[in-house]
This record gives sequence, C-alpha cells and structure tokens, in this order.
Amino acid sequence: MSNTILVTGATGNVGSEVVKQLSAKGANVRACCHTLSKADKIRGPGVEIVEFDYDKPETVKAAFKGVEKLFLLTPGVDNMYEITAQLVEEAKKAGVKHIVKLSSMGAEAEDKLRLPFKWHGQMEKIVEESGIPYTMLRPNYFMQNFINFFAQTIKAQNAIYSTTGEGKVGFVDARDIAAVAVEALTGDGHEGKIYTITGPEAISYNQVAEILSDVLGRKISHVNISEEDARRGAKEAGLLDWMIDGLIEGDREIREGRSSVVLPTVEEVTGVKPRSFEQFTRDYAEAFK
Repeated sequence: MSNTILVTGATGNVGSEVVKQLSAKGANVRACCHTLSKADKIRGPGVEIVEFDYDKPETVKAAFKGVEKLFLLTPGVDNMYEITAQLVEEAKKAGVKHIVKLSSMGAEAEDKLRLPFKWHGQMEKIVEESGIPYTMLRPNYFMQNFINFFAQTIKAQNAIYSTTGEGKVGFVDARDIAAVAVEALTGDGHEGKIYTITGPEAISYNQVAEILSDVLGRKISHVNISEEDARRGAKEAGLLDWMIDGLIEGDREIREGRSSVVLPTVEEVTGVKPRSFEQFTRDYAEAFK
C-alpha cells in the first residue's frame, strides 16, 4: 500500500483507537501485532495486520517496508529505551517522513520524574535527534486505567483503592488521545509540535467514585490506603519493583497536585471537545458490572 502509516502497539488502548480512526478516514494502515489472535478488534478497511516481534528483527524490518509515517508506541517494559532506538533506526532506513510519538505529560522534566516518565523524556530525545520530522503527544493519565487496573475491585468490592488522597487529575480518554494522533498523522502543520493532552476537567478519585456510583446505580467508594499497603498489594499482584515504584510515585504526584493540569489541546487540534469522565463511564459501563 502507498502512503502507509505504521502503527506500533496497535492492540492497546491508544493504538487500537488510532488504527480504527485512521481506517475510518480511509488511510492505509499497517498495524503491528505481537499476538495475531488479538488483531480481530482492529481489522477494518485499509488495515493490514502484520506480525511484529521486537526479538525478531526480520519482522520489524518487514513492517517498515514502504512506510511513510509512524505512530510510535513502545511497550511498558524495562528496555523500552532500547526498543525505541531500534524502531527509530528502522524508520530512518525506511525513509519515514514523520513520527508521531506517544509520550507522557511531564516527559520534558525527566530528571524530576519517576523512572517510566524519565524514560519517555529520553525516548523523545532519540526521536528528536533522528532528523525525522516529529510530533510528540504527552497525555495525562488515561480514563481507561480504571478498566485496566481497578475494574476487578470495582466489580467485586465496589471500591477503588489508591494513595491519591484528595489530589485531582485531568484524566483523558484514550479515544481523544488517538484523535489528536490521527490529526497529526493525516493533517498539516503538526511537525515539530508537542501536544500536552488532558481531559476537560480535573477530578479526584473521590469524584471518580461518585460518577461511577451515579452511572452504575450502586455505591462505589474510594478507599485511601497507605503507600505500604499499596506496595504490598502490587507485589502480591505480581508487578515488578520498578513498576511498583512508578505507581507509588505517580499517586504521590497526584496527591501533590502535579497531575491536575487541564488544557484545551484536544479541541484545538481536532475541533471536538474531549470526553468527560461521565461519558467515558457510560460508554464503558459494562466493564464495571
């Protein structure tokens, strides 16, 4: 396919939405899948599914053949820096003309942030130094995190457990992050831009629980726990130490008000207002039942 857009992380929260929205716009999409059995949810017009394994260089090289633009989403693993360097090098060899990288809010302050966010800052530098025109996307916390990390306790115990206290977050829907990415990949004038992406309001976990209660029709509580209890629970769940450290520090940032940023980026870039947490909850209500 000509004018092909390569999407890595194509079956994840943001990647799958990027694929779907690009397909809806009639773009030629090559969607990278580590596990092909997960590809059914992203099949659509103009979408080519390809095997993509970072440990199999031949699959990476093949995926870049004929690619014009790259949506760069690296997995949350401890060698994400090396993976990014590998992908950017392949992009250079393939003559890619534009990279849209999914980063994280605050990545520019890499010396002050927990490890995963620091890595995002370092990965941005790899892209910047490649010489390939780029757009950086720096979203706040995803609304979908409540499905990925809290749905089990919401369903079983009607509770959200965190150490966030009264801190507020400008949660953003992954669908809105994807919409900004798609505009950057298909529109004009986005090269060299850095987009910090948030939802329409900053809300606390207590307010999240209230919204869930109203939409689901049952009482959902936010239970504030100690960092020690949070660390113990994460360890029992099988998370690695570096992941646990990142989660604990993330909650600390929220308590201190460093995640309460709200910006008009989604509407400015796409022309559409970002989804509220209430709308997100209504759209995904089945995930919490």
